[in-house]
Amino acid sequence: MPNSDNSKFTEQYIAIDGVSLHVTLAGDANAPGLLLLHGMPNSSRMFKPIIPTLAQSCRVVAPDLPGYGASDVIEPATFAQFADLIEGLLDHLGITRMFIYLHDYGAPAALHIAMRRPDQVLGLIIQNANAHESGMGPTWAQVRAFWKSPDAENTAAAYAHLTAEGTRAQYVSGVPDDIAARMNPRDWEEDWRVMSLPGRLELQRALVRDYQHHVARFDQIAAYLKNRQPPALLLWGRHDPYFELEETRSWLEDLPRLEAHILDGPHLLLETHADLCADLMHRFVRQHGA
Repeated sequence: MPNSDNSKFTEQYIAIDGVSLHVTLAGDANAPGLLLLHGMPNSSRMFKPIIPTLAQSCRVVAPDLPGYGASDVIEPATFAQFADLIEGLLDHLGITRMFIYLHDYGAPAALHIAMRRPDQVLGLIIQNANAHESGMGPTWAQVRAFWKSPDAENTAAAYAHLTAEGTRAQYVSGVPDDIAARMNPRDWEEDWRVMSLPGRLELQRALVRDYQHHVARFDQIAAYLKNRQPPALLLWGRHDPYFELEETRSWLEDLPRLEAHILDGPHLLLETHADLCADLMHRFVRQHGA
């Protein structure tokens, strides 16, 4: 484990309820925790550029969610089950107070954890994470149709993004060329390699089905935010084809003291704005981590 230089990180495999989770750890074990949850199609790899900065103030915990990166596949794959396993990981590591990073598919699991353990949450870092109907734009029409009527046509449309090209699109779709050029194609190639491993695509299909339960919890999530008012930092890539920019206003309405930064970046904001995001996050956790 890191000692004299908390900016260094280690990678471990930790078994929680029989599931092997690959976890990147950094920082002083006595510092406030910072739980970094990635989305689809990524892994904890996406956080490596920002971990050295954040580890100066936090005990960084960045797991590969089940079925991503080097973590085991689980069945059934649900966001609630993701949350159960990550809670087990937090308990294993002795994390009792923490900041939580919400992004994409990591957000449903993160919000389960935050709402189950509200007294342990020091703050939320919201990065292109959806929790309101305002964020569910036209790109969700086919998935919504599938949830309502999972016939052959709707099923094929809902899963159409689970391809090599669909994986690349998670990075570059709707992104101006000069910003897209700052990304490394090896990242989406690696994501697709992992997604093609046995059991991984079925896990992705299961998560498409289960996301409707996250949407059904939007009113509960809003009530949690409005009642608890956790300190929050919003970092948003405005060229996001999946979550509407109006979603940022909904976060502001629920959290009037939210610090918000809307950046000229993609859905996967850390691919292009890692240094800026790391600096903003570091300042935020230092302000609220006492």
